[in-house]
Amino acid sequence: MGRTPLPGPLNYLARHPSALLLLIQLLGVLLYPWMENTSFGRALFGAFGLVVLGATLRLVRRSAAQAWIGFLLAAVVLSLWALNLFATRWQLTLAIAILEGAFYLYAAGSLISYMMEDQRATTDELFASGATFTLLAWSFAFFYNACQILIPGSFAALVEPEAARTWMELLYLSFVTLSGVGIGDILPLNPMARALVMLEAFAGVMYIALVVSRLIGLTILRR
Repeated sequence: MGRTPLPGPLNYLARHPSALLLLIQLLGVLLYPWMENTSFGRALFGAFGLVVLGATLRLVRRSAAQAWIGFLLAAVVLSLWALNLFATRWQLTLAIAILEGAFYLYAAGSLISYMMEDQRATTDELFASGATFTLLAWSFAFFYNACQILIPGSFAALVEPEAARTWMELLYLSFVTLSGVGIGDILPLNPMARALVMLEAFAGVMYIALVVSRLIGLTILRR
């Protein structure tokens, strides 16, 4: 007997995993503000992080080497998460932030390689361009978090300027920096934080100039 076909939207997402990851990431942007202020919300935050991790791993499959590196980074992150549940230490939190940033950066690089490997812009590659943007934003948000763990007071805001910035604030800073619209009300205060912001601004400009513009050009040529 054949496999039961999935309903229309689910079948579409199954055929376009980049669209699924993009949908999950954008859903996270809407859900994270409701997850930061309670212990139950923080537990949901961790569970949602596993969903994002799993959806990202599905995309890091372009070659045996890429899959091996991606699964290794994810396995180390999950192991450190488990350790952090039983013995919360700032060193573990720092290591998790750095490795998660590296994992999402590697996943973004894998998707860029996927989008650049042929001369035809497919529907999944168009969704991949959006998913890659969110992966880059997530990656730098984790690096910002690592920076403020290592150097307290790395970022300030108009509200509670002395406090450590929340995940949503760091993700906001990452999105607006990567898109080139500015840094809003969150400011990097030390040289390391400013260096990370400059690197992300550079990555955002180069991503739009080299990857997104190429996909747009290929789409126009196809039509």
